[in-house]
Amino acid sequence: KTQLVDALRPTYGLDELLREAGLPRSSYFYHRARLDVADKYVDVRRVMADIFERNYRCYGYRRMQASLIRQSVNISEKVVQRLMKQECLVAATPKRRRYGSYMGEISPAPDNLLQRDFSAAAPNEKWLTDITEFQIPAGKVYLSPMIDCFDGMVVSWTIGTRPDAELVNTMLDAAIGTVSASNERPVVHSDRGAHYRWPGWLSRIADARLARSMSRKACSPDNAACEGFFGRLKTELFYARSWLSTTIEDFIAVLHSYILWYNADRIKISLGARSPIEYRRNLGLAA
Repeated sequence: KTQLVDALRPTYGLDELLREAGLPRSSYFYHRARLDVADKYVDVRRVMADIFERNYRCYGYRRMQASLIRQSVNISEKVVQRLMKQECLVAATPKRRRYGSYMGEISPAPDNLLQRDFSAAAPNEKWLTDITEFQIPAGKVYLSPMIDCFDGMVVSWTIGTRPDAELVNTMLDAAIGTVSASNERPVVHSDRGAHYRWPGWLSRIADARLARSMSRKACSPDNAACEGFFGRLKTELFYARSWLSTTIEDFIAVLHSYILWYNADRIKISLGARSPIEYRRNLGLAA
């Protein structure tokens, strides 16, 4: 109201403006004085906007504060919340749409070895996998990742236009290739999709001496950590943008870049405000 009154003062009298705006005279002069004081957070606002844009516009106030601290900007959570609200730095909200690959009980299913325990004391103890679908005007794209329960790192991933055996088998080959220690035998947990019951998948699992684990039929909480990754990915990258003029090739490149960023730069509060790669380096588990 004070700013509106100031804008109209060259045309109308102050008393008339205050009366029409329902603004007490004392309140007007109080807020007028505050407006004349320089914003001490002007540089912080600029840094916050840069952080928000560089990180897929997905950081809420907790990760925003952690990012500011990494840049030696120490302000409270409440101030970060207030400044983000004033600057309209609002993270995207989740939506729900799930791809399903269940084709019936085409082969015996292994037991659920994880029993919804997605914690791991070290890398390559428990891996999660699934397939998710993206529908853009140019067509459909499918992502098949392998997620490590230790820190949420995407161990390997493949992206294609068909949810076929090649998509999942290539991803599994790449994941197995990251296991260096002879004693590391991850449990590979999936849903009951047909991709994880075909001969190519089963032979690769057996050759690498990995253990299979499967969710119960139509029970997504049994693979909640992998579903959570898909939810974050779609909220932060997919739903927040328009893909009207995007080609399949361009979308695949954007999706690939996001996962690289997810592993190397996207901080997680649960990892001490570090990305998965930073977390492993801090523990001496990665170069």
